[in-house]
Amino acid sequence: MSEKKPIAHLTQGAPMGVVPPDGENEPGIDTRRRYLASDAFGVLCFLAMTTCLLALVGLLAMVIINGLPWVSWKLLSSFPSRTPENAGILSALVGSVWLISLTVLISVPIGIGSALYLEEYSKPSRWRRLVQLNIANLAGVPSIVYGILGLGLFVRAMSLQRSVLAGALTLTLVVLPIVILSAQEALRAVPKSIRLGSYALGATRWQTTWHQVLPAALPGMMTGVILAMARALGEAAPLLAVGAVAYIAYVPRTLSDEFTALPLQIYNWASRPQAEFHGLASAAIIVLLAVLILLNAGAVFVRSRYGKRVKW
Repeated sequence: MSEKKPIAHLTQGAPMGVVPPDGENEPGIDTRRRYLASDAFGVLCFLAMTTCLLALVGLLAMVIINGLPWVSWKLLSSFPSRTPENAGILSALVGSVWLISLTVLISVPIGIGSALYLEEYSKPSRWRRLVQLNIANLAGVPSIVYGILGLGLFVRAMSLQRSVLAGALTLTLVVLPIVILSAQEALRAVPKSIRLGSYALGATRWQTTWHQVLPAALPGMMTGVILAMARALGEAAPLLAVGAVAYIAYVPRTLSDEFTALPLQIYNWASRPQAEFHGLASAAIIVLLAVLILLNAGAVFVRSRYGKRVKW
């Protein structure tokens, strides 16, 4: 019969088969300090998150309490007025729809096309790194800077005046770096093996990009585009810079018409001393939040629906 071997003690820090003396396996002072620092950092992060959530919940509660009594069909179907009982957001709501629609039509082809060129066609070079660095920096520029640029370029140099087209082009400048960066990240997430497999079957670069890479990256691209449009919908500073007015008693019908937008209408009502207009501003904020939630829900739906079709 073979001799029975002793059971090895699998204790931390002790070699196999060696029984540590009492107290030797306990963590040292440095280890306990690291654990304590880690726990303290976790508590600080939790407090920071809780503070932000409480502030957000408090703001939302205040907006809902003040604005919900003013939310009605009359609010959505009436033009702005000097009397709170007759005031509405029709021109601002239609103006925001015009702005977002034009911004999507202009920024999405340019942004996704730029991302495709940078990721799929351009070769690594100093010029490409310079362009990439500038796009990343432009994504962090304050929106008021784009408003001043839009005022000088679109309103004055191109003589577009205070039109809805000038406002949409200015918002395009705001969201274009975000669209390009999000599209690039979606393209980088596509495995390289898909490209190599397509090339191995004799496909050209265009065929590989159009039939393989672009469908696989579409969910990420669409999510980035919708989130960028949600940001554009809430921008007020660049529209103020290009000269958009808050009081317009008609809806824009052509690209050259003057316009207003929901953030401008909210700013106008919130700056008035009457408490009734503050309630109207809160009601307009509720409408704007509802539109933003719908856009974000659309992003989640697009990502989940088209993401299931992508398998690699």
